Amino acid sequence: MADGITTSGITIGLDLGDRQTAGCVLDATGQVLTRWQVRTTRSGLQAAVAPWPGARVILEVGPQSPWVSRGLTAAGYAVVVANARRVRLIAESDAKSDRLDAEGLARLGRVDPVLLAPIQHRREQTQRALGVAKALGHRLPACAAEAFPTRVRAHAAGPALPGIEELLAVLEQLTVSIRASARTLATLARTRYPVTELLQQVPGVGPLTALTDVLTLEDPTRFPRSRTVGASLGLRPRRRESGAQRPELSITKAGDALLRRSLVTAAQYILGPFGPDTDLRRRGLLLAGRGGKGAKKRAVVAVARKLAVLLHRLWLTGEVYDPVGYQTQVARAA
Repeated sequence: MADGITTSGITIGLDLGDRQTAGCVLDATGQVLTRWQVRTTRSGLQAAVAPWPGARVILEVGPQSPWVSRGLTAAGYAVVVANARRVRLIAESDAKSDRLDAEGLARLGRVDPVLLAPIQHRREQTQRALGVAKALGHRLPACAAEAFPTRVRAHAAGPALPGIEELLAVLEQLTVSIRASARTLATLARTRYPVTELLQQVPGVGPLTALTDVLTLEDPTRFPRSRTVGASLGLRPRRRESGAQRPELSITKAGDALLRRSLVTAAQYILGPFGPDTDLRRRGLLLAGRGGKGAKKRAVVAVARKLAVLLHRLWLTGEVYDPVGYQTQVARAA
């Protein structure tokens, strides 16, 4: 039934996600019989479609579609894997959701599967040789980088992927080398550039970021005011104003690229799920929460720019940093 021919009159649309899959079931007249959402697992999907044996199943090509299509075809379903270029009606919809996407796939597939330009996946043996775990239905565990090789070896996908052991050995060696380099940099910062300790008072700023800042700027007195440091590192939006027109442009990316990347990386940590409560984090989350296109990116840049200013001031003044009260302290001093 790989060509989509079915006699049941039932069409099922599946919107596959890495963790959840939305389904919509249509009868022969196009009426919605039911909708559901299940985990994207073999057992979850098999149980969801079980009431409609032999139905036509429509899904869009994607990372999960190879193993799902193989499993459903083997179970007797008429599976059609839609070419992504033929489902722009769904992708460009102004009312997009997993629930509606599943129904859209079902309706397109119910009319004529040929319109979807069905694609043919590689065989399981071929994809196994390619080492693509997700296409085989394996979900590699989420964990810290240091634990990844051990977790993969314990996972069912590990031994099944050709060459995986060699790759894991390389990752383990990289982890050892990175740790050794981190220790070397920490020692260098502590013994030769003790001012970096002042900068590391800020959560999210480690020896590498502090050392990069100190070695790049070298002399803090080059900048008469701390607030100019962020702009000098290209963390300021470009301007192109004309009359009433004030277009939103990207940052200038002037100055040292390495330090700018280090500050942006620190800002991403500060705003991330593990960032502690600080003035910087509160400010960034407030900006990100305003919504609009690119709000999160603008928040990261704003925090990176503020971080550049903060590090310069700490370097100049030698002040003790209060993570949730430093801005008030500076304002009072001014």
